[in-house]
Amino acid sequence: MCGLAGFFRFGEPETTTGQLLAQMGQAILHRGPDAGGLWFDQHIALVHRRLSILDLSAAGSQPMHSACGRYVMVFNGEIYNFQPLRAALEEKGEHFVSHTDSEVLLRLYMLHGPACLQQLNGMFAIAIWDRQLQKLFVARDRLGKKPLYLYQDGDYFAFASELKALMPLPFFKRDLNPQALQDYFFYQYVPDPKSIFKQARKLKPGYYAEWHQGQFTEHCYWDLSFASPSAASEEELSHQLRELLDDAVKIRMISDVPLGAFLSGGVDSSAVVASMAKASMTKQGAQPVTTCAIGFDSKKFDEVQYAKQIAQQFGTDHHEFTVRANVTDSFLTISRYFDEPFADPSFVPTYFVAELARKQVTVALAGDGGDENFAGYSKYVVDQTEHQLRQKLPGFIRSMANPLAQLAAKLPGTPARKANTLLRTMALSPGQGFFLTNAFFSPALWQRLLLPAFASELQGYDSATVTTQAYDAADSDDHLSRVLYTDFKTYLPGDILVKVDRMTMANSLEARAPLLDYRMVEFAATVPSRLKLHGREKKYLLKQSQQGILSDAILYRKKMGFSVPLAEWLCHELKPIGDQLLQAKDAGFAQFFHRQQVQQLWQQHQAGDHRYTQELWTLLVFEAWWQHYMTPATPSDNERAVKEHA
Repeated sequence: MCGLAGFFRFGEPETTTGQLLAQMGQAILHRGPDAGGLWFDQHIALVHRRLSILDLSAAGSQPMHSACGRYVMVFNGEIYNFQPLRAALEEKGEHFVSHTDSEVLLRLYMLHGPACLQQLNGMFAIAIWDRQLQKLFVARDRLGKKPLYLYQDGDYFAFASELKALMPLPFFKRDLNPQALQDYFFYQYVPDPKSIFKQARKLKPGYYAEWHQGQFTEHCYWDLSFASPSAASEEELSHQLRELLDDAVKIRMISDVPLGAFLSGGVDSSAVVASMAKASMTKQGAQPVTTCAIGFDSKKFDEVQYAKQIAQQFGTDHHEFTVRANVTDSFLTISRYFDEPFADPSFVPTYFVAELARKQVTVALAGDGGDENFAGYSKYVVDQTEHQLRQKLPGFIRSMANPLAQLAAKLPGTPARKANTLLRTMALSPGQGFFLTNAFFSPALWQRLLLPAFASELQGYDSATVTTQAYDAADSDDHLSRVLYTDFKTYLPGDILVKVDRMTMANSLEARAPLLDYRMVEFAATVPSRLKLHGREKKYLLKQSQQGILSDAILYRKKMGFSVPLAEWLCHELKPIGDQLLQAKDAGFAQFFHRQQVQQLWQQHQAGDHRYTQELWTLLVFEAWWQHYMTPATPSDNERAVKEHA
């Protein structure tokens, strides 16, 4: 696991180029503290930070050059099937000087060009410079586990694992993208391919791109299809799922450094740990699986008791940490690892479980992907109910939904708010209904807070289009399949994978997700919806596949997710920070929203009205981001690092 960055040179002297690369590398030092390298010619400059996982020798250092000298590569990620790929290449006469997946990847590109991506099973962001053709190739893995930002402004072009690595460049502009800003408040993240800045964007998952002679072209090399539901029996599918999970776990346990797992005691992470324990039993002299769990003072959000059950069942080396006042001390520091506004509150426990795990291991397997593959979120049950009502209700009744929703909006309390949302979805298309049910800002509150000048900048933009475009692009008539496809294109890469990548990399920890093996994802897309959401039973087939392995107490307990006591935090632990940021005279949000309205919401929350907990949290996180990234800064760590480097 690593970090990378680069830019095209436009006449900078060598000294300046070296200083810029040093700054860019320092900005992502946390992604690769073990080693760093830089390289440039008259056209392009590349920098790499390495977290050593395979072949800890210097032979795996990057930028990596081909033996012929034509190609130079920087690579972030892991290719899990690199060993059979290497063996196949050796049979054809290829020779290797290291034991890294990086060298295998570079050789595959030399032989097959962009078509090599079809052979890779892994998570990756890649940049390869062809010195002969003066052409840059960049690519991102199928599901977007590893980030890759692109920056283009006229002739200027740059790329990096994180935006903060681009910020030292003298041509980098911090012009906010108003549509991305609106998306953030409705989704709690900035959806691909947008970034918070106008001139920057993300390469979409499953895409590669080439820059040649000033022209930039993007190509899709993979998409997810729900068009061919399997006709196999439930028993057959359950057996296939077990075998696929075992293999996905096995290939992710290849590591030259200590390896463990995140364990919540939920179905997904428990299934991964069970499979790891099974794989470990086949290894001579293998040690127990190392597991790490996070708890909270509040029993309502604490899952450690379930994690303990799994740890005891499989004899793991188990470690726990309880999040208490640490959130007060760490909120600002942790949130700064996101160089775009990001408000999924589970980033807090994710950071702490990664911090805990890093004390024991360098690689951790996680259960991410089970919910998207097998319909594990409660929102899918809610949406399915709404969709069924939408189909059953006559048109004239649905036409009355909006007036009734407006009436419900005037009533106090959570039930009235839920009734308002339900009634509004009845008058909408399925994609729009899915957006509205899961939006973190109500349209009414958004309009109430919005300043006219910012509204004018938005030019009528509707954030629902992010959801509806993905929903409409799915190649299935089945509603749940369309919803799952939508989450694979929006929520998974924009929220879940960003959260895991940034919080693990903040602790120089590599996270691997067996349930997001692309073979698993493609298999799950063929599973009929009735075997995912079975009545109101979520993740039905995954649970069936774990019968006899995990207890019913684990399989069928109420899902908690990685929730946090947000309303309590805003009233207690985070109140001083909220008072400071949301009532500051130089508050960034005041450029977009009515200051008095925001402060009124904050005061209402402190008085016990918690209707707008999510909205206030999203505003608080935005303001913390603004103060760090958009206000004049004192000399940074990057600048100090450049002086030391020089």
